[in-house]
Amino acid sequence: MADAAEGRGRRGVFALLGLDRPELRAWAMYDWANSAFQTTIIASVFPVYYSTVAAAGLPGATASARFATATTVGLALVALLSPILGAYADYAGTRKRMLGLSMVLGVSATAAMFWIERGDYRLAEVLFLLANIGISASFVFYDSLLPHIASDDELDRVSTAAYALGYFGGGLLLVANLAWILKPEWFGLSDGGSASRLSFLSVAIWWVAFAIPLFRTVPEPPVRPEAAALAASGPVRASLAQLKNTFSELRLYRHAALMLLAFLVYNDGIGTIIRMASLYGAELGLPSSALIGAILMVQFVGVPFAFLFGKLAGRIGAKKSIFLSLVIYTGISVLGYQMTEAWEFFVLAFLVGTVQGGSQALSRSLFAMMVPRHKSSEFFAFFAVFEKFAGIFGPAIFALTIHLTGSSRHAILSVIGFFIVGGILLAMVDVDAGRRVAREAEAG
Repeated sequence: MADAAEGRGRRGVFALLGLDRPELRAWAMYDWANSAFQTTIIASVFPVYYSTVAAAGLPGATASARFATATTVGLALVALLSPILGAYADYAGTRKRMLGLSMVLGVSATAAMFWIERGDYRLAEVLFLLANIGISASFVFYDSLLPHIASDDELDRVSTAAYALGYFGGGLLLVANLAWILKPEWFGLSDGGSASRLSFLSVAIWWVAFAIPLFRTVPEPPVRPEAAALAASGPVRASLAQLKNTFSELRLYRHAALMLLAFLVYNDGIGTIIRMASLYGAELGLPSSALIGAILMVQFVGVPFAFLFGKLAGRIGAKKSIFLSLVIYTGISVLGYQMTEAWEFFVLAFLVGTVQGGSQALSRSLFAMMVPRHKSSEFFAFFAVFEKFAGIFGPAIFALTIHLTGSSRHAILSVIGFFIVGGILLAMVDVDAGRRVAREAEAG
């Protein structure tokens, strides 16, 4: 009796989170798995290790330029290859296999970072580039599975629940990593450098371990007969033919395409705030420990608010919920312009945590509603391309504004334009029409 009651209790909790079926929970756990890479490798530990250890001896500007180049090349390669790989996954019915291959690349490169020593900046750059390719490509196939396991009315809450799990999982391992690095003697480690290298290995292990449920539980979506017929022409020609068909049909999915454009613009503003926040905090005189503390705050504040945005979307819709997040981001920019005290930076970090996960999760689910399921990998490949290019113009305008005004304060205000233009484009998206076209394409 007690076991039965406990089981019902667990099911009740999962239902409350929007993850009441095994395949939904297994899919969402991949966000928990990969978010450790986002927090430890991209946001905090690895960039510091690269600049202070791997690139020791290089001028600071040279090290930063090389690191930025490795990041840009990796993202550009993913942006170029994603549509072709997505088309292949759709016609061949290999979404999970492609996800697995991408993950193996990312995990292997991340684990190999354990062997980066002082002065190994070339090895560090190659491994960071490969790891970025692996994780970015894996998102294409991971996201494309969502519309196959969740109905239209489940998409918002499943997507936001996954983001919430990701925030918590990534934050949890980052806390452990920082404990090793700041107090290595507590864990029998010789110094912070050894602890940093161990943290890279821990990310690889974490990523693999918590990705296992997806591969065991989430089914591979079926292949449509017309897609299977393409296979006779060979994988390369079939992928290109599938991609050509999607491009030619893109005008039929006008609202999904408009959503992509809106996402490109407003996500550029979101990305600019995320990337430039540490720089702005440093200008205010915040120590690096405080900046890392702010990153941790965003991670854990994001957990409940991602769930709240999922609930909100259930009441007012994903589109209106995204609008609300853009309004809050606009307020964050205004507050950032007026900020004069270091403590206010933590207030802004808290506010970013309230909307960051919700805005990105609902963008994913809103787009998923308006794409045909049998072409989900291709469409999410385009989503990945737009996501990668969202981040080019914002920092450029930010830098130009600093050059013209001599201050990051005015540059913070310049980001508001991305939220306004993105909001206008989002307002033009007719979600019901886009969803109707996608479902008709599936039926045909």
